[in-house]
Amino acid sequence: MNVIKILIVDDDPNICELISLYLKKEGYETKEVYSGRKALDEFSAFAPSLVLLDLMLPEMDGYQVCGALRKISAVPIIMLTAKGEVFDKVLGLDLGADDYIVKPFDAKELVARINAVLRRYEQASEASDDMPIVYPNLRISPSTYTAVYYGKELELPPKEFELLSFFARHPNQVFTREKLLDKIWGYDFAGDTRTVDVHIKRIREKMPHEDSWSIKTVWGVGYKFEVK
Repeated sequence: MNVIKILIVDDDPNICELISLYLKKEGYETKEVYSGRKALDEFSAFAPSLVLLDLMLPEMDGYQVCGALRKISAVPIIMLTAKGEVFDKVLGLDLGADDYIVKPFDAKELVARINAVLRRYEQASEASDDMPIVYPNLRISPSTYTAVYYGKELELPPKEFELLSFFARHPNQVFTREKLLDKIWGYDFAGDTRTVDVHIKRIREKMPHEDSWSIKTVWGVGYKFEVK
């Protein structure tokens, strides 16, 4: 059985060491780095299954590192932020973070969050072997995490892609924002429904209205992928 590797990125060595002790006790392999640039340097060499990423880092902050990682990988990212720090949940998640947790946190909660995010990622990876989803002028390929619209590949962060794929797999079904949060971000996600609105807005901007299908707002309820 392969050991799951977690990259811990925090400028406080004591916090890194404490988190590492928790995770090693749970059977994870860990590597600790203390700056944003070092995190990018070590990412490819260490090849982690998940990244714990502090918001406030020297050289590059957590937002910058998250954005840089998302250009090269869909590996899950959980943002760490200290109580009292200003953390824009929508911005962090829009950049591709999968979840966030506020310090100080309980060790059991951290492990539960990690396990939940890894489960969702594994389920998405298993589903990626499915056949492409095809509509007029749209082809979604789960195996490569790509979507082609009018012959052009769209630039979609992982959560935008997963949201679009979920809609396309369930045509004409109405989903509340809460249900979409549960399906795409997970039952224990601590964000709010505005996250869904922001992601759908960005997807729509990348795919202007198509006569045969579109993501429709169902006022007072949620959204649906309407196929005519």
